[in-house]
Amino acid sequence: MTQANYLWNPPAVNSLPVQGSDLRFAVNRIFCVGRNYHAHAIEMGRPVDKSTARPFYFTKSPSTLVESGATVPYPAGTSNYHFEMELVVAIGASGFRVNEADAQRMIYGYAAGLDMTRRDLQLVARDQGRPWDLGKDFEKSAVCTEIVPIGHLGVLSTGAIYLQVNGETKQTADLGQLIWNIPELLADLSQFYHLVPGDLIYTGTPEGVGAVKTGDRITGHIDGVGDVALSIGAAE
Repeated sequence: MTQANYLWNPPAVNSLPVQGSDLRFAVNRIFCVGRNYHAHAIEMGRPVDKSTARPFYFTKSPSTLVESGATVPYPAGTSNYHFEMELVVAIGASGFRVNEADAQRMIYGYAAGLDMTRRDLQLVARDQGRPWDLGKDFEKSAVCTEIVPIGHLGVLSTGAIYLQVNGETKQTADLGQLIWNIPELLADLSQFYHLVPGDLIYTGTPEGVGAVKTGDRITGHIDGVGDVALSIGAAE
């Protein structure tokens, strides 16, 4: 096969460290689940009735990925920059139109993540019926820890999840409060996409989302998974 010549060097592969390994998890796509805790759905003014609704999703580009512990600049175009603490599911086996019972075989592991959001831009787009890209899919907006292999954890169904800003607790919940649990999400999302190794799924955030400013430090925790951290630098 003839080697391709490019006008410029292709971007590097986006990846995350794997706990207990010198190998890295190459990231393919980033899916995010919207309004997957009842209390958060209510605080966003969009309550969810699971009996009549199904999950909905948005995406972030793999280039938005940033490892936990980083300092990121306050992003352009917003004055309402929000944190959202989330459990991240890392896919390690392909699946298409899977059922809930088959979901566990697809899970490589878990991570703790932050879905950073330009809330003012998201809400303007939402209220005008437009895509959320400017509010969600921007540089350094998908923060993630190392991947913890599934091992003895199995399919997570309970466990504390919380977030602090400068040591003050802002979000606290339990994974058991997810509206759609992990098997339900994998079964549903795989009706629309061929899920493949390297896909990440941010599973939704609890209530208590809020704004941060330059100089703030965000820390978050998920039982059995780990701790995420992010510092907010000056605007560029």
